Amino acid sequence: MAFVRAADGAEIFYKDWGAGRPVVLSHGWPLNADSWESQQRFLARHGYRAIAHDRRGHGRSSQTWHGNEMDTYADDLATLIDTLDLRRVTLIGFSTGGGEVARYVGRHGTARVAQVVLVSAVPPFMLRTPGNPGGLPVEIFDSLRAGSLADRSQQYRDLADGPFFGYNRPGADVSSGIRHAFWLQALQSGHHNAYECIAAFSGTDFRADLDAIDVPVLVIHGDDDQVVPFAVGGQASAARLRYARLTVYPAAPHGITDTHRDRLGSDLLAFLKEYGT
Repeated sequence: MAFVRAADGAEIFYKDWGAGRPVVLSHGWPLNADSWESQQRFLARHGYRAIAHDRRGHGRSSQTWHGNEMDTYADDLATLIDTLDLRRVTLIGFSTGGGEVARYVGRHGTARVAQVVLVSAVPPFMLRTPGNPGGLPVEIFDSLRAGSLADRSQQYRDLADGPFFGYNRPGADVSSGIRHAFWLQALQSGHHNAYECIAAFSGTDFRADLDAIDVPVLVIHGDDDQVVPFAVGGQASAARLRYARLTVYPAAPHGITDTHRDRLGSDLLAFLKEYGT
């Protein structure tokens, strides 16, 4: 079991597969590094050092009472990158992990970063506010918080069996194994940590962080994403970024790391090869 120690003593678990130019994968809420296993193995087999970590409060990392917000998540990512002395890194963030990656650049810059990929990611800003009228109403996130307090196990089951993988769409073909894996990973998160992370991914404004990204960015988003709607997430991020390429997966849901794993792996590999090994 491999860990790095954050500034406050939290232990951050990571999996380090393969050899070559490093790729660091940041997972979504309320999952852990295991959600990246298909892409991590694929990239490692194609000559890259693929590293995936459990965000604090999730999976095998410390379940701290404090620090369940984006600044600390980004600083934990910096600790991982600095401790392993990673350079020419491609940072890949799915959903909440996309926010973590963006905030990392906002706080720590791109001295160690070659490329960024945002997959079904929460930037630039999910929450509707007077300054962000295109966001989602707070009642959506309040409902998530209420469900977490009432019966989070059932909430995770409902997410997996509904909008996360598009299982509520006619003709959806998502295995019970994929849906069960979501539920299992979600329950490995700390209750308090996952609850506070809802505010972190929904209420954090990443617009300035996106403005700070001065390396090539691949934005991948499904246009039937019911969790982070395309117009709120990928489309808005690509329009704001200086060096962005937007790839839209038609009729794809939020959880494309599973539902579109082969295409996603191929798209990631092609982007990586543009920079070199």
